[in-house]
Order: sequence, then structure tokens, then C-alpha cells
Amino acid sequence: MDVDLMIRVFPFFAEAAWTTVQISVLALVLGLAMGACGAAARLSRVAVIRYAGGAYVSLFRGTPCLIQLFVLYFGGPQVGIELDPFAAGVIGLGINIGAYMTESIRGAILAVDRGQTEAARSLGIGRGQTMTRVILPQAARLMIRPLGVNTIALIKGSALVSAISLVELTYTAQRYIGSTYKPFEMFAIAALFYMVVIWVALQAIGWLDRRFAIDGGR
Repeated sequence: MDVDLMIRVFPFFAEAAWTTVQISVLALVLGLAMGACGAAARLSRVAVIRYAGGAYVSLFRGTPCLIQLFVLYFGGPQVGIELDPFAAGVIGLGINIGAYMTESIRGAILAVDRGQTEAARSLGIGRGQTMTRVILPQAARLMIRPLGVNTIALIKGSALVSAISLVELTYTAQRYIGSTYKPFEMFAIAALFYMVVIWVALQAIGWLDRRFAIDGGR
């Protein structure tokens, strides 16, 4: 193992890791927004909206994320959509993970006892207020772990954006392998940074889980 080489390239991998963090966070925000909208559509009383939500989930869960990135980045210019690798990566990953988050959010909402809704409505509380004040606070506790699993999958999946030439951890490792012919060392550094990023994410998810558990016990 060439330790000296690993030390020399370490700063470049640290910079690439920051790019991975940025794209993961932005894609997560977009994914949560898409998931919330998708869950609302899936639970809608309007058939057209409900079917549209189902089509979104089926399309983006039923096709590889890599293909979706290729369609967006390489195929986009054919229909007037030109994005740089970073924007394409954020949008592609965000929309893809949003389909999985849709089902996580929808499942958590449906897991809340239906009696809660009936009790709220019997008290004269409107449908919208019932959802925001009664159902969602209880469903939020059930969402944390599934959404946490999706977040970790998103961070790992961010490696796919190397295929559209975004300079993040995986792309950086591949680039240095081409010049150093040291695949073990380069991928080892990349793996280390991925582990650190995922460890931080797991700590944040654990904190949220504990926080909602405490709030729910009050």
C-alpha cells in the first residue's frame, strides 16, 4: 500500500467529499419535497391526481437511477433542457429518491390509527387541520427511520453522478487511478470518506429518532 501517495491525494478527496455532501443534501431536500407532494397525490380523493402520483412512483422506482441521469443529462438538450453535471445530478437523484420517500411518507400516514381522524372530524376539525395537527405529528415519528434508510441510499447512490462527469468522490478515485495505477489506494480513500459522511448522517438520523420519541412520550 502506497501510504505516501494516499497522503498526497487526501486533500483532493476531501474537496470531492464536500461535493458529495452538497449534492446529497440538495438532492435530499428535493427528494423530501417530491416525496411530500407524491404522498399527497397518492392520498388524494381526486382519481386523476392519485393516478398521477402512482405513475410517478412506478416510473422512478421501476427504472434504474443511472438511466434517469443519462436521460436528463445527455437526452435533455434534445428537448431544450441543458444542465451542468451538478444540477443534473441534484435533480436526477432528488426526483429518484423522492419516489421512494413518497411511499415512506404515505405508509407512515396510513399507519396512524384511523380512529384519530374520525375523532378529530367528530369534533368539527376540518380535513386540512386534521391532517396537519393530528395525523402528521403522529406520522412524523414513523417516518424518521424509513426516510433515514432512503437518505443513506441516496448518499451511496450519489456515486452514480460520476457517470455524467461530476467531480465527486467516485469520479476523483477513477481519475487518480488512471494516472497512478493504484486502484486499491484510491478506492480505499473514497470508501473512507463515504463511511465518514454516512456515519454523520446516521448520527443525525439517530438524534431525530430520539427527539421525536421523547416528544411523542410527553
